[in-house]
Amino acid sequence: MSQTVFATPFIGREEELARLSGVLERARGGEARAVLIAGDAGVGKTRVLDEIAARAARSGTTVLTGHCVDLGDVGLPYLPFTEILGRLAADERFTAVLDAHPLVGRLLGTDAVPAPGAAGTPSGGEGRLRLFEGMAALLADLSDVTPLLLVLEDLHWADQSSRDLLRFLLSRGFLQRPSGDGAGHRPAVFASYRADDLHRRHPLRPLLAELVRLPAVDRLELRPLADAEVTRLLRALEDRPLPDATVHRIVERAEGNAFYAEELLAATGSGTGGVPSGLADLLLIRVEQLPETAQQVLRTAAVAGRRVDHDLLRDAVGLPEDELEAALREAVGRQLLVAGSDGGYAFRHALAREAVYADLLPGERSRLHGAFAALLAARGRRGETAAERAHHYRASHDLGEALAASLEAADHAQRVGAPAEELRHLEAVLDLWESVPATALARDGSPDRVTLMLRASAAAAHAGEAHRAVSLTRAALAGVGQDTDPELAARVRYTLAGNLMGVDSLTAAFAYSSEALAMIPAEPPSPTWVWAAATHVLAARQVGDFATALRVARRALRAAERLDLTDARADLLISLANVEGGGRSSEEGRARLKEARELARRGGNAPVEMRALFSLAMGAYEAGELEECLPWLAEGLDRARRAGLLSSPYPTEMRYLQLLVLYTLGRWDECLRTAAADLPVQPASGGYAVGPALYVGLARGETRVVERARALLEGRFDWMATLVAGITLTDAAVWSGDAEAAVARLRSSVEALTDDAGTLPDATVRLTALALAAVADAAEGARRAGDEATAGRWSAVATELLEPARAATLRGAAGVPQGPEGHAWLARAEAEWKWATVGPDPVAWERTVTAFGYGDAYELARCRLRYAHALLAADRREDAAAQARAARETAVRLGAGPLLERTDALIRRGRLADPAPAGRTGAAALTAREQDVLRLLALGRSNRQIGEELFISGKTASVHVSNILAKLGAASRTEAAAMAHRNHLLPPAPDTPA
Repeated sequence: MSQTVFATPFIGREEELARLSGVLERARGGEARAVLIAGDAGVGKTRVLDEIAARAARSGTTVLTGHCVDLGDVGLPYLPFTEILGRLAADERFTAVLDAHPLVGRLLGTDAVPAPGAAGTPSGGEGRLRLFEGMAALLADLSDVTPLLLVLEDLHWADQSSRDLLRFLLSRGFLQRPSGDGAGHRPAVFASYRADDLHRRHPLRPLLAELVRLPAVDRLELRPLADAEVTRLLRALEDRPLPDATVHRIVERAEGNAFYAEELLAATGSGTGGVPSGLADLLLIRVEQLPETAQQVLRTAAVAGRRVDHDLLRDAVGLPEDELEAALREAVGRQLLVAGSDGGYAFRHALAREAVYADLLPGERSRLHGAFAALLAARGRRGETAAERAHHYRASHDLGEALAASLEAADHAQRVGAPAEELRHLEAVLDLWESVPATALARDGSPDRVTLMLRASAAAAHAGEAHRAVSLTRAALAGVGQDTDPELAARVRYTLAGNLMGVDSLTAAFAYSSEALAMIPAEPPSPTWVWAAATHVLAARQVGDFATALRVARRALRAAERLDLTDARADLLISLANVEGGGRSSEEGRARLKEARELARRGGNAPVEMRALFSLAMGAYEAGELEECLPWLAEGLDRARRAGLLSSPYPTEMRYLQLLVLYTLGRWDECLRTAAADLPVQPASGGYAVGPALYVGLARGETRVVERARALLEGRFDWMATLVAGITLTDAAVWSGDAEAAVARLRSSVEALTDDAGTLPDATVRLTALALAAVADAAEGARRAGDEATAGRWSAVATELLEPARAATLRGAAGVPQGPEGHAWLARAEAEWKWATVGPDPVAWERTVTAFGYGDAYELARCRLRYAHALLAADRREDAAAQARAARETAVRLGAGPLLERTDALIRRGRLADPAPAGRTGAAALTAREQDVLRLLALGRSNRQIGEELFISGKTASVHVSNILAKLGAASRTEAAAMAHRNHLLPPAPDTPA
């Protein structure tokens, strides 16, 4: 729908078109796909998209195109999707489908939208997720009616809400939506962006990094055309013969860029005496060849943006209709503008618009921006045009109107669930605040500056910008004076405390929540005091002041009951369950949490209900009841999904805990599938998003795990990312035998994770146990080499490391001793310490194996291997063989290659392998698949080559090779191949008669 007709012939790109056509065919056959098309400006992205869209339309596919527009520091939320919806609304064929999804009317402006804060207005997260789900459902339903191609152009200019919606659609939206009968059409998505515009901090970069990991998303890079193709293009553009020298010069200058080539060709014969050196100059030469009226139209259109409506352009340029049409005809004929089927006009390339705009005189630019602002204001639809008006007013230096329009734009962004754009517009208001007269600030009941900053901090928190939320709340606090209403002043402080807890600044959070609570009298109690108290309880618990948390929570709970504040009652019951008695893992704690869940459910407060469900799940996890943990998580995530709050903090933590439990139970493939299929709408902390997947990757010997873990430590401090990276990098150092690196990573991680009050994190014991394994191996190696000094040094290091881990486990970060998981890691740490100081102790390792029996499959197998080492050293060969076999079975089941290799090495070195059963020797002891692998191994094939020939993964081939070595008692692949040849163990090739 709405395709641009190009006069330019289509040259080259056969391979790219074939690939895109294949994606369309697969979509028509029921497989949804998306392709991200990257290329430099002018390389031909739009031309390729138009060509494939035309082909798709001819084959009966409905093509929906949306464009992103550069509006500088402001943005129109969901602009490309609004354009798509507008085209759908204008097509009678899709009226019924569109009417079935009234929620998307918020983007079209056809749905009645309540004012911000009005009764019945959904929260930012809830309304946003519902909008996203509505859009996904609409597009999915359209694909059931017709083959569907969604084209999104210029993603490098996309507003954040459009980026978030695209993330949702591709990760958990209509691409992932199962069709009802397993057949029928599915959508295809082609989205383009300028690769040369993506600087290091460009906001599109992290989204692209997420999307390319999705199995249904591919990336296609449009490289410069070959010289021969540029030559064909140039000769096809001109009816007259072109001198070879001219063609050669253009091809050389164009460097494979089709647009550059066309512009250079158009500039030949202009009488300038040569080709200009810069593309901007080149484009302006084209413009200057137009009549003055056409140039005036182009300059006016450049101020409007890449595209402009005909009526708006007419009113802005102020020309009679016939003169305007003549000027437009000139511009279209010279291919500077293209006419759209919607009655508007667009610059043929954004570079042309940029060149024309940059050439405007300052006064001319300001005047035209002012004219567009006034015209848009006169048109009505104030919410929809507010962002554009704010942009034009600001560029025209009308700061009072710019502030008012930015505030309108913020209200509109809030209504349509676009917190990033709401924040941007609110920050624009704050930037303008000091420059606007007080009379303008007071009109229309504008909010005061402190309240405005509080609103901006809430928008920042909703947009996932926790540190920005802190900065804005601090700015609000700086604006609180002696005459400020005490309740507002207290609200600022406890809001700041909540935001500070979100960035792990716990001591400061406790100080501000204390101030907030002291500013409001507790008697008679007020809702503001109750919520200030609830925040103070959380802060007190975070800094380890459990007595204060318990005292304030009990008093606030009584006040909430007196005031009948159901939400606050539920919230405080959860806090009490976490700090009272045995904590959330005790029977009393669980009873309180279930009561809180029911209160929140009856009150319809989804966030508090989810907090209760998360705490119930954590209580089960801490008690070692892993299977019981999963139903609570499933209920919590389902509640979040129904409420549209999957991106809020507790569902994010529930997703992580769900992945962690699946990892711990040894359900690794399910863990990876769940992680890949459930990307959040807002990019979650790196640790929450990839933590368990990194643990699986390291255990399976994947090569890029260390690189990915180190990347988590880049940028601003994040607690969970630091924890995940610390565990991964410490364990990676252990596997590589680098005790120095393991100890250094342990120490740096614990230091970074220790809170302001000096409380060690619960993970101290896990990190210590891992590092001590490398220390024990280093000490043992030194003893074997007769280097007693080095062995003594490592023994001292082990003793130094153990005590803090023991203290952290027995006390616990929450003031409650750790549960089965923590005590299992402590048992391992103590067994490793004994190994480092006196040698492997079977009794200590038996105790460790028993402790990990609570349900951690992988760690149990690792400890069985260490136990087997200790048993072998004690000459208990039969017991050692049993432990090694158990470890090996788990390693094979999990695909844990490094553990399998070490287990097989111990089995071979200790000669712990069982002899083949009677009548089963040599090849007869191998499975049919292992015999196939042995044949290829004897031919010198690598694991990857074996996998390719047998249609299995290289990792699976590696497991089979390890099995073969163990069964044959071979120490290496070469020895196994020699034994196979010597003992005639090789099976016949598949195509050889037996």
